[in-house]
Amino acid sequence: MRTSIATVSLSGSLTEKLAAAARAGFDGVEIFENDLLASPLAPEEVRARCADLGLSIDLYQPMRDIEAVPAEVFEGNLRRARHKFELMRRLGCDTVLVCSSVHPLAADDDALAAYQLRELATLAEEFGIRVAYEALAWGRHVSTYDHAWRIVREADHPALGTCLDSFHILARGSDPKGIEDIPGEKIFFLQLADAPLMAMDVLQWSRHYRCFPGQGGLDVTGLVGHVRAAGYDGPLSLEVFNDVFRQAEAGPTAVDAHRSLLMLQEAAGIAALPRRVVPTGVAFAELVTPDAEPVAALLGALGFARTARHRSKPVDLWQQGEARVLVNTGPAARRDGTQLAAIGLESPDPAGAARRAEALLAPVLPRRRADEDAPLDAVAAPDGTELFFCATDRPELPSWTGDFRPVAHPEAAGHVHRVDHLALTQPWHQFDEAALFHRTVLGLHASDSVDVADPYGLFRSRPVTNDDGSVRIALSVGPAPTDDTARAQHIALATDDVVAAARAFRAAGGRLLAVPANYHDDLAARFEFAEGELETYRELGILYDRDAGGGFRHCYTETVGRVFFELVQRDAGYQGYGAQNAPVRLAAQHVRRPVG
Repeated sequence: MRTSIATVSLSGSLTEKLAAAARAGFDGVEIFENDLLASPLAPEEVRARCADLGLSIDLYQPMRDIEAVPAEVFEGNLRRARHKFELMRRLGCDTVLVCSSVHPLAADDDALAAYQLRELATLAEEFGIRVAYEALAWGRHVSTYDHAWRIVREADHPALGTCLDSFHILARGSDPKGIEDIPGEKIFFLQLADAPLMAMDVLQWSRHYRCFPGQGGLDVTGLVGHVRAAGYDGPLSLEVFNDVFRQAEAGPTAVDAHRSLLMLQEAAGIAALPRRVVPTGVAFAELVTPDAEPVAALLGALGFARTARHRSKPVDLWQQGEARVLVNTGPAARRDGTQLAAIGLESPDPAGAARRAEALLAPVLPRRRADEDAPLDAVAAPDGTELFFCATDRPELPSWTGDFRPVAHPEAAGHVHRVDHLALTQPWHQFDEAALFHRTVLGLHASDSVDVADPYGLFRSRPVTNDDGSVRIALSVGPAPTDDTARAQHIALATDDVVAAARAFRAAGGRLLAVPANYHDDLAARFEFAEGELETYRELGILYDRDAGGGFRHCYTETVGRVFFELVQRDAGYQGYGAQNAPVRLAAQHVRRPVG
């Protein structure tokens, strides 16, 4: 199906919004009236600009407070409408959105509303324009789609139909099944938006918290199924009011928006994409650093051994069990310290994973490689993290490990056996985009977002994982975009004995994050421990959490650059990440600034 986006969904000038929509692959746009009024371009110039960009103008919106008003008010409305219809003719747009009235003088009179909408449609028909009537969820007397449809049906005019908006329908809890009773040709337009499930005034919810399909908790896919069953064949159009999107760069937001519609069409059975290829494990985590010494010291204290070096690049492989960390000191190293720059994901079909990623608009990354290097497909996540699709040491496929030459090394002497999870702090304006990206491109499941208290605000986190938990990525956004602590990334390493791992780390010269005594005093009140157990946790700075599936014991190293490590002992049934303890960790990290 054709795709469209309302200009109100993007930031910037009208010209910038149109260019972003076109680059992202949209077929058309809804022109929001305020964007046109603020533009220096005449309607004819906007029309020409859209044509040059390959965009149709699918809707002009909104016209407000038209129907069920006193005669003298309606007379003024028709005068206003005539002006707007003339403007739309200059724009080359043939459909106008009319929202159900919130006018203080509007009457609760469906017959009057139908009569006045019929008069409006008669005038619109003279200009070759259709009127799409939409029920606002906070409309004064008309607030549900079925009520709006009854009025349209009573008005019985060929230039009058209805506009369905997923937010207005689902936010009120209306049953979308009834959409199938509306003739498809009378559904003039379909606007789509998702939203997180929130208990708040519906107007404020709509104006500030809408998001793209797949980023919230509304069943937008199911609604689209009902609309298609009714026979609707117009565009799928996004109308999203969101404070973050209004401030973020238009280009990435438009790409994220179009990706959401690709995912929606796949889920609704409208269009096919390359099949999902879900990663099955973490092949490696790659750190880039301008100074390898503090990173090497940290990894050595954790029990890793430097086992190999890339044959043509300044990249070392450190390994312990199935946990692998690459340390890159080449041109990729950034001046602002050590960072987690790339993740290798084990894939049953690396080429297929790359095809799906590209189809879902993930930027494919060029890779400098020698002829003998293994081919590795990589894409960029929204935060810039490079994601490599890997087949490690599988005889049927080339392995990235073949690019490394073994070096003499002592045996790994730690207690780590694999990567438990990775935590990536997102730019403040890309949190929802990151969650959608990891769901659609990688096929991971997203859990609900969790907000935890940071000393300087709220820290928001949302984990994504595969079915068996062999890939876990915690996406987060901190309260202070310019603060190094809020931007920290970390690698959680799985161990069967966190106490032994912590003791070995300290004995090797490593420094664990200090945890306030008050925390462990509170643990004594919340949980029962075996004799001496809590004292050991207090000594080593080990934190503890428990859910219905079991316990979770973990501790943290101090931060190097932007990166720190976490030692994790997870009972088999425990599904969380120790979110209960995050405020303590964040407070401790604010006290102890990063090194290196």
